Amino acid sequence: MWNETITVNSLDEAARILHQRGSSARIIAGGTDLILEIERGVRQGINTLIDVSRVQGLDKIALDEDGVIHLGAMVTHGQCAASKLIIEQAFPLARAAWEVGAPQIRNRGTVAGNLITASPANDTITPLMALGAQVVLRSVEGERTIPLAQFYTGVRRTVMHPDEVLVDIALPALKSNQKGTFIKLGLRRAQAISVVNAAVLLTMEDAQVASAVITLGSVAPTIIHTTAAEQFLVGKTLDSATIETAARLAMEASQPIDDIRGGKDYRQEMVRVCVLRALLALAAGDERQGYPDRPVTLRTRAYGTYTRPVEPVTHARSQAEPAIVTQINGKEYSFRDASHKTLLRLLREDAGLIGTKEGCAEGECGACTVWLDGMAVMSCLVPAARAHNARITTIEGLGQDGQLDPVQQAFIDQGAVQCGYCTPGFIMSAAMLLKEMADPTEAEVKAAISGNLCRCTGYYSIVAAIEQAAGKRQPVA
Repeated sequence: MWNETITVNSLDEAARILHQRGSSARIIAGGTDLILEIERGVRQGINTLIDVSRVQGLDKIALDEDGVIHLGAMVTHGQCAASKLIIEQAFPLARAAWEVGAPQIRNRGTVAGNLITASPANDTITPLMALGAQVVLRSVEGERTIPLAQFYTGVRRTVMHPDEVLVDIALPALKSNQKGTFIKLGLRRAQAISVVNAAVLLTMEDAQVASAVITLGSVAPTIIHTTAAEQFLVGKTLDSATIETAARLAMEASQPIDDIRGGKDYRQEMVRVCVLRALLALAAGDERQGYPDRPVTLRTRAYGTYTRPVEPVTHARSQAEPAIVTQINGKEYSFRDASHKTLLRLLREDAGLIGTKEGCAEGECGACTVWLDGMAVMSCLVPAARAHNARITTIEGLGQDGQLDPVQQAFIDQGAVQCGYCTPGFIMSAAMLLKEMADPTEAEVKAAISGNLCRCTGYYSIVAAIEQAAGKRQPVA
């Protein structure tokens, strides 16, 4: 495990510390990959985490006067999925962001982190490559801009220098004659790694394709373009024969491997199917079919809004000062010798709040869901030092004045509890949903709990309990 966490308030400071500490330090933003890799021993020798999540302004999504969209280094997948600008002018990215993990993961995981992790199965790389994105990297020596198409050198390898920080992602907004979409095949609807994913971007002129971009993920060491399919589409109308041929050419460009998620032959066929479906959707003008009108985010305030100003601070193991000072369930806490832990362990071991459960310890089950500064997160993937000057709510703090929260009571009324181990996580997700929207549909309820797993039973009574708490169902007699 790491021994210290340095919270910074500028990217220049982050770059300086990274330069000084070398390979023993890593930048942490959302941490949804890094924390897990450290705990699994995939990343060794990391002693220092440099936390940039408190740097003001890094969570901005903006359109500049040149028609270029900019994503700050702390822009999360949840923000992209819910952003009107991204939905309207960079829809393939919105759809891909919506397909990442589950709400708790999307609240912490950043698009920048997804790019840097450099897995060919990562969902946002594929649409950003299709959209012609570029990244800005900063070090103590200055900045450089790299087209995303030149960013990757292999599986989990990029051109980033060890002392560089990604500070901006820039992509041209779609023009009025452009349209695109993203399709992902996973083994389940949420919390799924791509078996295959595809992004398609078309520029149209008088019902004909003027230019085409088709990128594929999880079928080669890096994200690839399907050059033959792209060239074939130029000058064509999107009739069934054209679409079928383009899909076949895309399939032939893929170079997948056999792994636990799918065999080579299956993946190649699914490339054909995904590209076929994407082109059919674009031809019919229904590429946004199935995308939610109001994506569930499980947060009540904008990411990056904090209860107190944050000054640069270093929390080191066994260091007497400073302590991690935080507010949990409305009560002030102070913790020492906890910088090497996750927030989950801090809550259970140091605060004695054992209602928050450890199920998988890798962000898959949702049993450890808590609220961090107004958003639901998986506490097993949050470094404990992130609690400093933060406001946290656990299952113990949900009820008020000795009364159960309506969601808690509804779980009792509907018999939604069996062994009870997963229940705190479900309740925390559900209660945040009802803070976000008072009248969720059944689909929105299911989206809210897509990051929570129950191994005892089906989810019917859980959904019923949430609907009862929302006033849409009566208690069971």
